[in-house]
Order: sequence, then C-alpha cells, then structure tokens
Amino acid sequence: MLMDSDLQLVWMNDAYLRATMRERGAIIGRKMFEAFPSEGESFQLLSSSLEHVLKTGEPDEIALIRYPIQNRDGSVDTHYWSATHTPILRDGSVEFILQHTVNVTEIEKLRQTRDEMGIMRRAQSVQAENLSLKNETKALLDYFEHAPSFTAVLLGPDHRFGAANEAYRKLVGREDLIGQTVASVLPEVVDQGFVTLLDKVYQSGEAYLGQQEELSLAVDGQPEHQKFVLNFVYQPIFDDDGSVSGIIVQGHDVSQEVQAIERQSVLVNELNHRVKNTLSIVQGLAMQSLKDREAEEGRAIFNARLRALAAAHNLLTEAYWKEALVEEIVKATSEAAVGEAIRQFDLDGDRVMLEPQAAVSLAMIVHELCTNALKYGALSSDKGRIKVRWKRDPEAASRFIFSWEEKNGPQVSTPQGTGFGTRLISRGIDQNGEESAIITFDPKGMRYTMRAGYFQQ
Repeated sequence: MLMDSDLQLVWMNDAYLRATMRERGAIIGRKMFEAFPSEGESFQLLSSSLEHVLKTGEPDEIALIRYPIQNRDGSVDTHYWSATHTPILRDGSVEFILQHTVNVTEIEKLRQTRDEMGIMRRAQSVQAENLSLKNETKALLDYFEHAPSFTAVLLGPDHRFGAANEAYRKLVGREDLIGQTVASVLPEVVDQGFVTLLDKVYQSGEAYLGQQEELSLAVDGQPEHQKFVLNFVYQPIFDDDGSVSGIIVQGHDVSQEVQAIERQSVLVNELNHRVKNTLSIVQGLAMQSLKDREAEEGRAIFNARLRALAAAHNLLTEAYWKEALVEEIVKATSEAAVGEAIRQFDLDGDRVMLEPQAAVSLAMIVHELCTNALKYGALSSDKGRIKVRWKRDPEAASRFIFSWEEKNGPQVSTPQGTGFGTRLISRGIDQNGEESAIITFDPKGMRYTMRAGYFQQ
C-alpha cells in the first residue's frame, strides 16, 4: 500500500485489499487512521513508525503490531501484522511511504498457544510441587506429632505456643495450648524458674540443657501436683537477621528411669553393706583361727587381700555391679596396697571396661603385684619405678593387654617355690582358664604381661 506524506492512501494491491477485507474504492483517497481507526498501543506503534519515516527519511519496521480489522459483516477481529515502512523521496523529501504488511495472525496465535501450553505445563509443575510439598508437610507434621520425645515451639518474647506434639500435651495434661503463653497456661512453672530460663535463652541466644531436673505440674483431674524428672533442651530459633524469634522445647520424661536407678541404688547399697558385714565376719574368723605369733604374717597377708577385695567391690558398687574401668581398678587397688608409694607408679592406657568377675580378678592380681613389689621388688626402694600399661589387643577386638614392668629396684631372681600369689597372677583373668599371663623374672626388674577378654564399650 502506498500513502502520501499526509498519510492519505493513494494505491494498494489486491493482496492488501484481501487481507484488510476492503474495497479499493472505499479506502483510496482516505487517510490511514480514517480508513483503519485505531487507538491505544496499536495507534502509538503505527503513528510513531510513520512519523519516524517522515522526519528522518529512513525506513522503519514494526516486528509485531496488534491491529483490529472490521469484517464485512461489521464484526471486529484482532489481527497481528508485521510492517515495513519505506520512504519514496523526491528532491530529498518524503513524497510517499510504501507500507509492506504481512498478516501474521496465525503465527502469533500458534505462538500464544505454545506459550499457553508452556504456562499450563508450568502450572501443572507448580501444582505437582505444591502437592508434593503438601504431602511432605503432612508427613513432617505427623512425625512431629507422634515423636516419642515431648516437643513444643514457643514464639516471641512472651513464649506463646506455636506448636506442641502429643507427647508434650500428654506431659502437661492440656490440649488448649496453641496461641497461649507458657505463663498463662502453666502458671505453676513460673515459680519453679522455667519461664526465667526461657527468658535467658531468648535474650542470650544460647541453648539451655537440663539434666534430670524436677518439675511439678498441676495435671487436670489430679488432686495434687504431679512430679516429673526431665531431660530437656531449650533451643533458640533464629531469624535471617540472626535475632531470636522463638524457642524449641524438646526432651524426655525420665522419671521412671530415675526411680529405677534410685531403687537399684538402695538395693546395691544394702548388698554392699551385707557383703562388708560378711567380710568382717570372715576377717574375725581368720583372726580367731590364726592367734599364735607364728601366724601373724599370714594374718597380715589375709587382711591385705580382704582390703583389695573390698576396694574392687566398692568400685563395682559405684557402677551398680555392671562394669568397671581398668584405670579405676588399678588406681584404687594400688593406692590401697602401697599408700604414698603410689607416686612411684606410671599408669597409662586405653578406655577398657571389665565385667564384674574380671574386675575383681584384676584387683586381686594388682594387689599381689603390689605386695610382691613392696617386699622384693621396685617398691622396696625409694628409687624404684613401676610402669603399668593396658591397651586393646590389635590382634583381637574383644581382648586387651595388661603389662607391669618394674625397674630401679633390687636385683631380681627366680623364686624357688610357687606361692598362692604367684599362682593367682599366673592364672590371669581369662574366664576360659587359658594360660594368658606371663611372668618374667628379669634381674633388672620383674615383668608381667597378661592378655584377656574385656567388655567392649
């Protein structure tokens, strides 16, 4: 289509007439925007392009313009066009503008359909992600609700309940927690100092760990406050800027475990008392049986062995007759046997736990070694030294190696006979009766090595 510098239509080809659904006589001689009214973005694009050509004398293109076209029946459809405006000059001035247009409506509709399909795919993807997040959120809420440890989320400086799981609600005996403050719904904990602890955690941003702390709660339906023993943590919740926005309360009710330990402690103490009474009776019988002067040394040895047995018994009592550390056995037995001479010892080893029977056996062995060192070995001299070592056996995961080495004492020689003490330490502590202990009477100092099973922990 050709228009003059006043934008009056002066010529158009048949393809233009078919595309615009116009008759040549109806539009020729009319101005562009009179023949094809337009407004808004379409008018702005077309008028700006034509104005640019008239002012500069240079061609201009419109990649895509939305332009409504009136149909023959009077209805209006939106069409999309691509247009090129080329100036035709005379004496350097624009005399005509050649508009070459291509109706790209079908292409644009295909593009829109493609974009709509992309939007649908993205919408479906978002919907799938939302569904997945919904399922994950539900699963996490289920985990939170049915977690065995009591858990609650407190929000803000007044510690308002944002969430509380089943275990927490069961502990406090309340269901109406959400939205209420700790002080309002559980006023009895205020005087017990728990709200003060929450304030400190909120203000400092530092977690608080409570171990076996007593709590008294007014549980609904109960005439008296119920007492609990709790292990718990107050863990601050931080915002993106690092400020504290709330506190997670998480822990366990250990009341039954503490009561069981207390009952066990009473029983063990009673057992310990009775065993000591039995040892006293045994000691008294021995003293009565060994009255003569010649038996005096035997009485002393017997008493020392009873003391070693009692020391091992005390260690096991403290551990409720479960297991005992080799380090504690060696220290307690040696100190009981040699007194101040313990400063001549050099002790070092791995963390090795022994079963009760093995612990008693080791205590008796250490006692005999100490007695021998006092009478004949390194402890009979102020310069003597004893190095005691124990470690896990690298060749057997469930065994350990115990060694005793004396030096700087008197010259050692192999004894002529074998007494009870020698037989005791030679047997070791192996429960299978295997010969796992070796005694070496080196002139420079006696050495003792034992391999035996131990309780792994």
